[in-house]
Amino acid sequence: MEHFKTIAIFTFPSEYAVLRLLLEQHELRFVFQNETMIGVLPFHSNAFGGIRLRVHQDDIEQAQKLIDSLNNSDPLRIV
Repeated sequence: MEHFKTIAIFTFPSEYAVLRLLLEQHELRFVFQNETMIGVLPFHSNAFGGIRLRVHQDDIEQAQKLIDSLNNSDPLRIV
């Protein structure tokens, strides 16, 4: 995990469902840290620091472009 960097933080898994599919489609290396723990204890999300999207340093630029493209399209805006 030393080559992965946090580029976004989410409160609930529903906030990044579309983003996860896009990251997988583009075959980017990523992991959602704290996802399982918050899935079990959803109201403790803030206590755990949220769900962190960690992306491999070589894929950060492309992942950020995907996030930006979702933020710029009204119906699929990332929270």
